[in-house]
Amino acid sequence: MRPNKRQNPHRSPKPSRGGHQMVWLYGRHPVLAALANPERRIERLIATKDMAERHTAEFAGKPVQVLAREEMAQRLPAGAVHQGLAALVAPLEDAVLEDVLARCGDNALVLALDQVTDPHNVGAILRSTAAFGAAGLVVTERHAPADTGVLAKAASGGLEIVPLVRAVNLARALEQLKNSGFWIYGLDERGDAAIGSLDLAGRVCIVLGAEGEGLRRLTTEKCDRLVTIPTNAALASLNVSNAASIALYEWARRRTS
Repeated sequence: MRPNKRQNPHRSPKPSRGGHQMVWLYGRHPVLAALANPERRIERLIATKDMAERHTAEFAGKPVQVLAREEMAQRLPAGAVHQGLAALVAPLEDAVLEDVLARCGDNALVLALDQVTDPHNVGAILRSTAAFGAAGLVVTERHAPADTGVLAKAASGGLEIVPLVRAVNLARALEQLKNSGFWIYGLDERGDAAIGSLDLAGRVCIVLGAEGEGLRRLTTEKCDRLVTIPTNAALASLNVSNAASIALYEWARRRTS
């Protein structure tokens, strides 16, 4: 039997945007998602001629500088796969945990990352979080990637959809989730149950650790239970973004079954 819900915590003040710098987003999905997000301020748009003509409606009258692909590449970070479309944007206002809780009904999932530093992984997790309808993603303020074009490209629009909370203290954020009725499950090889065997109804937070280091001790202590994803012993470890996708799928499958 599942215990009774825990009580909601007091609200904390919303952090400011001070100190953040504008960044280039590039690629079709990240830029179009940014254009569709009323919270995102677009400072500049550049596009190849064919992309400018194809997405006139999405630009909604915003001025677009048309450039050749080679010229675009010179304006963007080295190696940026721009697909003929890029935007210089102001950062989104920092989300706080109360923003996520406001999206949660009686059945909701929040993911938390314990010092996952690779922007490709965090971006891919944001994409999966958006695809499966989770309420938000919590990362550590330190030892987590900034909202760069690399992260946004990997998120494929998810950065504009999913609230991304940067917690100064992850253990405290997990405690706040507990106080709001969430059950905290840590994905860890020391877990005593497979994630597919759990009752994931109600409010659930799944915590994933950094590759190699895994979950830190204090994070583990805040978990109600440690769980595993069964894998072949010949290659037991999974990339953290793959593990997150499996966890999200298990939650979504239980919700719809």
